[in-house]
Amino acid sequence: MTEQEQTIEKSGGNVFADLGRPDADTHLLKAELVCRIDAIIRQRNLTQTEAARLLGLSQPDISRLLRGNFREYSLERLLRLLAALGRDIDIVIRGPRSDSGGAVRIADSQVA
Repeated sequence: MTEQEQTIEKSGGNVFADLGRPDADTHLLKAELVCRIDAIIRQRNLTQTEAARLLGLSQPDISRLLRGNFREYSLERLLRLLAALGRDIDIVIRGPRSDSGGAVRIADSQVA
């Protein structure tokens, strides 16, 4: 048995960019939204069938979505799914932080 040398690369914070994917920022945003959807479904103790019915999807579709197959979902559609789960969505545009351009982030509100 031969030993293979392994190298570890530090991530730049976006695995999709690290993998050289086009539209890496969009993929990261979608992944974060899907994580929020998954967390809400778990928090509400919904089955995939119940969640699918609530969201207007089929159970296989919700299963694929929660396993990370979200390529065919637009950001808008994912936001609508969050709204269907009872979440308010606020889009806030702030002034520039620097000359290097802005950033798009998703943050959970702690306001009740």
